[in-house]
Amino acid sequence: MKMNTVARRQLMKATSGQCVVLAVLLLGILGGAPAVANMVITEYMYSGTGGEFVEFTNIGDTPIDMTGWSYDDDSRIPGALDLSGFGIVAPWQSVIITEDDAATFIADWSLSGVVVLGGYTNNLGRNDEINLFDATDTLVDRLTYGDEDFEGTIRTRYISGNPATPAALGENDIYQWVLSEVGDEFGSYPSANDDIGNPGYYVPEPGTMALFFLPALLSLARRRA
Repeated sequence: MKMNTVARRQLMKATSGQCVVLAVLLLGILGGAPAVANMVITEYMYSGTGGEFVEFTNIGDTPIDMTGWSYDDDSRIPGALDLSGFGIVAPWQSVIITEDDAATFIADWSLSGVVVLGGYTNNLGRNDEINLFDATDTLVDRLTYGDEDFEGTIRTRYISGNPATPAALGENDIYQWVLSEVGDEFGSYPSANDDIGNPGYYVPEPGTMALFFLPALLSLARRRA
C-alpha cells in the first residue's frame, strides 16, 4: 500500500511538472517569448527528524549550469557551500541540499532521479536566511524567514514550507509561504521519519497557474485579434 501511494504521488508530480513545462514551451513558441533562466528557492525545512533541507528549482526555459554556484545562510558569504555538484539543471528540474547524508535523505523521502547534495554544516536556524549565489558570486535568490522575527509566519520544524503561489517565487516575502500538509496541492507526504514535505519536485498551485500565465496568454490573444 505504501509503495502504491508513493508511486501515485510521484506520477502526479511528474505529470504536473510536464504540464507546466509544456505550457511554458507553448507560450514561448506561440507568443514569441524570449528565453529566460531562473533558479529560485521552492521549498525548505529548517529542522527535521531526518535533517533540514532546501530545494532549488529552475523555473526558466533553458538549462542552468550550477558549476561555481553556492549557498549560505544569514552570513551571506558567497562560496560558503559549493553547489557545483548539481551540474546542469534542466528547466523545471529541482535539486536539493540537506544536512543529512544524501543517500539516506533519498531513501527516507522515496525519491528517484533527484540530485541531492548532503552533509552540509552551515545549518539553518529557526530565524535565518537562505541565500543562493551564482558563479560570479552574485545573489540570485534570498529568503529571510523566522516565525519569531515575522509574527504570524510559518515555522518549518518537521514540516516544510512552500511558496503559496508562483507569484511568491523570488520575492523574499515569508508571508507568502505556507506549510506543507499531507495530500495538499503540492503533493506533500510523510517521510520515513514522519517529516512532512514534497522535496524534489516543484508543483505550482494548480488554481493559480492561469494567473501565472495570464499576461502571456492575453498578449497572444491581442496579437491574433
